[in-house]
Amino acid sequence: MSVEVCPDARALRLGRRQRALEQMAAHDLDVLVVGRQANVRYIAGAPQLWVAGTRPFGPTCVLVRATGAVHLLSTWDEGVPDDIPHENLYGISWNPTNTVSALRRIDGAATARRVGTDALSPVFAQLLPTAFPNAELVDGELALRAARRIKTAEEVTALREAIAVAESGLAAAVSGLRPGVSEQTLAGVLLEALAAGGVSTPSNQDVAWVTSRDHLWRRPNGDGSVKDGDLVAFSAGVLAGGYIGEVGRTWPAGEAGGVAGLYRRWAGLWSELLDACQPGATADGLLAAYGAAGEPAPPMPVARGLGMGFDPPVVSQHLPRSAADERLEPGMVLAVTGYVWEPGVGAVFGREAVLITDDGPDVLTSSPSWRP
Repeated sequence: MSVEVCPDARALRLGRRQRALEQMAAHDLDVLVVGRQANVRYIAGAPQLWVAGTRPFGPTCVLVRATGAVHLLSTWDEGVPDDIPHENLYGISWNPTNTVSALRRIDGAATARRVGTDALSPVFAQLLPTAFPNAELVDGELALRAARRIKTAEEVTALREAIAVAESGLAAAVSGLRPGVSEQTLAGVLLEALAAGGVSTPSNQDVAWVTSRDHLWRRPNGDGSVKDGDLVAFSAGVLAGGYIGEVGRTWPAGEAGGVAGLYRRWAGLWSELLDACQPGATADGLLAAYGAAGEPAPPMPVARGLGMGFDPPVVSQHLPRSAADERLEPGMVLAVTGYVWEPGVGAVFGREAVLITDDGPDVLTSSPSWRP
């Protein structure tokens, strides 16, 4: 098996970079300084090693609008695309003043008027103005959100590939469902299948859980073992090639008496949700879909953007105003969640990846659902 670290395909990374440059122009940014890993990869197209976990902001990647040049924090060339020359790499340093000295040498740093950052820490709030002495520091995350919300054709292909891996893991977990099996065992089966598919990074921690027969959304008390007649929810998610692919399903264990009506309710809700995924519609239509189906909105987001990390929009009953302000546009990819519950029976949870197109919604997920 090859262990070579390869950059993203040329068309994929250049298409993303062009969108970033266009949004820099729209937001009047001369330089963009980013530290969040999804933003770094979006611009540079280079997978980065040894950066997992939470860490403070650091200027990891710099994009200069006038030249289109990308400067990257890296101590080696492996995985760095050929359109980022070696002289545009600056090494990792424990001393932030050394990093700022490297930024100061970037062509265009001295003349930049507006510099956007996707985050900031107290230390770099003091140091970055010395790297860009004539610039105003502003919020650059707005430009990046605008760029990332609309996917290029190559990004949609990458998302399809990530979703396919997630669906392979889901299928393996469902095949292992039976009364007596534990939630942990089902999670292990799913993660093993993902690794066999070449992906070792899940995008979420909750993989399989028994839905409660007593509460709308809380987990039932118990030892985590599946009992006959339980409705078991599966949420398969991966981070593959920098993109998150997700799919969710609910399957009954053993005898499935009394659940047919609940699945029909879910199908009715899903029809309303899909009808709301129209270009030009406001995102609060997805919240209204629950009301139209006669179902209460769930505590989790009804929809959120899929892409490199957590992309906008986030459609939740807790954020009704922001949902009303969001408009669905062709090129957006959403993870849309349907959730229905019945006392004494449990819940049916389903999550689909939906691409908004000029002609309407295109469902990217294809995993089968249980049929009554």
